[in-house]
Formats: sequence, C-alpha cells, structure tokens
Amino acid sequence: MQYLFMLYSDDSQWDKMSPEQQQQGAAAYFAYSKALQEAGVFIGSNRLRPAATATKVHATNGKTQVLDGPFADTKEQLGGYYLIEAPDLDAALAWAGRCPGAHHGTVEVRAVWDMSQATAAVAAD
Repeated sequence: MQYLFMLYSDDSQWDKMSPEQQQQGAAAYFAYSKALQEAGVFIGSNRLRPAATATKVHATNGKTQVLDGPFADTKEQLGGYYLIEAPDLDAALAWAGRCPGAHHGTVEVRAVWDMSQATAAVAAD
C-alpha cells in the first residue's frame, strides 16, 4: 500500500539557520531519502516552495476565485512530502518516525486510496 508523508514545519525557520545548519538539514533529508531508496520503499518526494508563494483556487456556483497565499493561521505549513510503498501502517509509521521532519515539525501519514480500479471501472462503463 502507498503512504503519503506530509511534512509540516515553520518554513520561516530555514532562513534563520546558518549555512552550516542548512547543509546539515539538507544532508539529513538526503540520507533519509537514500535509506528509503535502498529499502525499496521510495516512490517519490519533493520540497515545496514557501507557503507565502501559494495560490488557492476555489470554485463556487460555477465561478472560479484565485487567491494568493498564505492561508493557514498556524506556525506549521506543508513544506514537502514523501510517497512510499509499505506493507502496512505500522511499517509506514516506523519510516515516518525516522524522517528528519518529525524532529523539527510534524509528519502526517495517510494511506493513498488506489483510484486505478475506480478509474478503470468508470472507463469500462
């Protein structure tokens, strides 16, 4: 089963870090990514641009509204994600606990709904 790890943190903290601290942080994520790859569970990951650069699209009654961010009244914003393949939730949680994001923010773990079967069923009709 696939699991999405959504990494939440205070994205303003990165700019407050020294270059050495930023290098250490990046190295921790690279090492974690390598461990996922070597274990054969890695599907993909990306870091997101800061929340202040986000754009929100909302449609109501056929009218589309586009708003610039940020939107959350919280200290933590979605800053990146990992998508992994794991046999069960316990295995996914073990990997999430090793994520550097769990040590300076929050890692939200969600199982991914496999829509390929639903899409195939709709296409067959």
